[in-house]
Formats: sequence, C-alpha cells, structure tokens
Amino acid sequence: MSRIPVKQSKAYPWYLRLMYWRQRRRYGETLIPTQVWGRQPVLLRRFLALFRAFERKNSPLPAQLRALITVRVSCVNHCAFCLDFNSMRVLREGGEAKLEALNDFANSRQFSEKEKAALAYADAITHTDREPDDALFERIRTHFNDDAIVELTGLIAFQNMSSKFNSALDLPAQGLCKLPEKGD
Repeated sequence: MSRIPVKQSKAYPWYLRLMYWRQRRRYGETLIPTQVWGRQPVLLRRFLALFRAFERKNSPLPAQLRALITVRVSCVNHCAFCLDFNSMRVLREGGEAKLEALNDFANSRQFSEKEKAALAYADAITHTDREPDDALFERIRTHFNDDAIVELTGLIAFQNMSSKFNSALDLPAQGLCKLPEKGD
C-alpha cells in the first residue's frame, strides 16, 4: 500500500467525492493518486487542469505519441501506477505493438523517426545523468515546430513530476491496463 493513506471518503470535499464517483464508474475504482493528491484539493485541481491541457484534442502531439511518452517516462521513474494508467491509454489508441516494443524503441520498426526522436528526447530529459544535446535537439526540430517542442517538453516534465510523486509515495498499479490475450 502507499506511504500516504487515503482519507475516508466523507473527509474529502463534495466536489472531489463527485469526481471519485465518476472515476469508479469509468475505471471500476477510485484512482489512488487522485485520492492522495486530494489531501490537498487545491493541488489536485491544478494537477488535473494541467493534465487536461496536455490531453486536449487539438494538441500538436498525437494522442498515441503522448501516451507512449508518458509510459516511457514512467518506466524510467519506476512508477507502477503510471505504467498501468498510461499503458491503458496506449492500448486505447491502438498501440499494443508499440507498447510491447517500447523498451527498444530506437531499434524497432514499430516506431516512426518522429516517434523515435520524441522518445529519445524524453529519455534525455528524464534520465538525470543525461540531457538533450544539440544533435538531439536538431533531430527534434526536423519533426516538430517550436510550439510542439514546447508542448513536448512540458509533457515530459509533467510526466516526470507525476511519476516521481507516485513513485516516491509508492502508489500501486490498479490493474487498469488489460493486455489482450495472445490469439484474440
């Protein structure tokens, strides 16, 4: 279980209880990170606002790429919940083969050069012993305009914050990612 317990449902403000009810309808249970963040409702509201901003339909980054980046960052940061939640999102976007090949994305034929560049950029930002060098940034520039680079960098930074928060507090996976059975 997590290092910070969730509070009893009645201890949360009414608007968070409503959100938790919606989560139970959508996911079958309340998401533990939102309950932990919910101990500080103002922080949870800001966190969710930023999450929604990155997930908007008119983002310059395709939904599947956003989900793959969040899984990659979550892998590096050892966040069980984020791997579970974000892998579910990759599958929802039809990316099962890419999800399976993600650990070796640089050598996989599953990924476009644009996706490989974005994932390499995510690795360079996320690993504390690395940073994006000029060659990688030029590679990014061949696939993304300046506005998209800002969004890509923000998404990577946001996912680092989220996965490091969840990992530090030992927030568990919740079984959200259900991989299809082989042969289905």
